[in-house]
Amino acid sequence: MSGRIYVQVSSDFDATGYMQPRAITWPDGRVFRIEDIRSFRPSGDNHLLDCYIVVIRGKEKRLWFERSGEQFACRLGRWYVET
Repeated sequence: MSGRIYVQVSSDFDATGYMQPRAITWPDGRVFRIEDIRSFRPSGDNHLLDCYIVVIRGKEKRLWFERSGEQFACRLGRWYVET
């Protein structure tokens, strides 16, 4: 059974507004640098979920961005990984 682990993500925004995750901070404080972003795609029927395929320590991982939606206008969203 897989679950979600919500993580802190350091990210940059380029001149076009594209969000580029740079590092993941695990709940226990460990930091993992994102070496490369292989792909990005919107996901889910409601378009409130984005999937990034990133490279960490030479391995591809899925990093998800869950948009908050209109009910939380002051929050953009949060990041998670699946276990």
